[in-house]
Amino acid sequence: MFDPRHLKSAKLLLSSLFIFSAIIFVIHAYSIIYHDFLHSATYKEPSENLQAQSHRFKEQIRPTLSNLPLHSIQEENDRIQAGNQNDLVAPLGVTELERIAWFRKNLHKFDILKSNNSTRRFHSRVLEFFSRECEAQFFMTWISPAGSFGVRELMSVESVFKVHPGTCLVILSRTLETTHGYTVLKPLLDSRFKVQVVTPDLPFLFKGTLAEAWFRELIKGKKDPGEIPLSQNLSNLIRLVVLYKYGGIYIDTDFIVLKPLTGLRNSIGAQSMDLRSKHWTRLNNAVLIFDMKHPLLHEFISEFALTFDGNKWGHNGPYLVSRVIKRLLKRPGFIFKILPPTAFYPADWNKIRGFLRKPKTQTESKWVEAKVLQLRAETYGIHLWNKQSRRLTIEDGSVIGKLALNHCIICNNIFSS
Repeated sequence: MFDPRHLKSAKLLLSSLFIFSAIIFVIHAYSIIYHDFLHSATYKEPSENLQAQSHRFKEQIRPTLSNLPLHSIQEENDRIQAGNQNDLVAPLGVTELERIAWFRKNLHKFDILKSNNSTRRFHSRVLEFFSRECEAQFFMTWISPAGSFGVRELMSVESVFKVHPGTCLVILSRTLETTHGYTVLKPLLDSRFKVQVVTPDLPFLFKGTLAEAWFRELIKGKKDPGEIPLSQNLSNLIRLVVLYKYGGIYIDTDFIVLKPLTGLRNSIGAQSMDLRSKHWTRLNNAVLIFDMKHPLLHEFISEFALTFDGNKWGHNGPYLVSRVIKRLLKRPGFIFKILPPTAFYPADWNKIRGFLRKPKTQTESKWVEAKVLQLRAETYGIHLWNKQSRRLTIEDGSVIGKLALNHCIICNNIFSS
């Protein structure tokens, strides 16, 4: 006799098999597409308006995320989630010896410190990438988990290419040289912008500077990493050595470029200034523009290695460049330019909130319009101070909202960031 329950069980089994097969098919198809991307020779033709932006932007370029490990989607998502849950920050409220012991125990988890056959290709990969026709050489660093690279960070990358469509951008990151990193940058790569993620080889970058000895002690577990996340301090050092080795323009991933930076040379920006004397009171290292082997960069690197303190916020970053330049101002042989706060930091960290909010009154609307016009005329870009503003949303109609809309390319989810 026919039992309807058997039919129901059969339907459930067939349905489960169908769903499972569909999942396998999607994963397999994604892997094929990704694999084809890595081994293809050219991109799609750019749109006419992009071609018009730069006469230099003509050559057929090869894929820029080459030689990536091919992880499955699930493996990659698991790794990203694990990285977000454990940012490898030393425990608070412990002694220096206890913190060093913690660091030794967890040293194997700091992938950024590791060197292997892949990372040792760093120099040749960077040279090959910059051998293409580049309007300029840009650098960024990203040492945090890949899953933390969000809308604002992509907005910063987009602004680089909006203003400098023919530039070459290297993002120094181990976590983004993955399937997830490819997915994030794919819209820009499909439009044939020249961006490459390269895992840095720290022993190579630090070689020949005082940072070499500092790093050797660190990886032996003999240095106190401090309470500040080591990734933050490594970023402070990596930006210095990569400019020293190659020269170019470094910007933070929370900096929106508004005007071309290519006309600047050997420049650093003041974050604050004494209104009476018109002298700077603090410099910042979120934007650095220097020639290769510039002596000031050498002084910065040496200061980092000799005075490293991982327990004081800013000691190895903004305060470092400030104290070195203050010390060197009276010494000959150091040719560089200090730009006023309006150049890179028109909104200090304690005022950035007002630049993110939409106007609620007619007076506020007039202020927003006036501020946007002022920034377009006077500033090269604006630092968003993500450490202080990450939890704040960029509101539609705000100063940052208006600037972001005019300096983005993909322009996705700006007002959800």
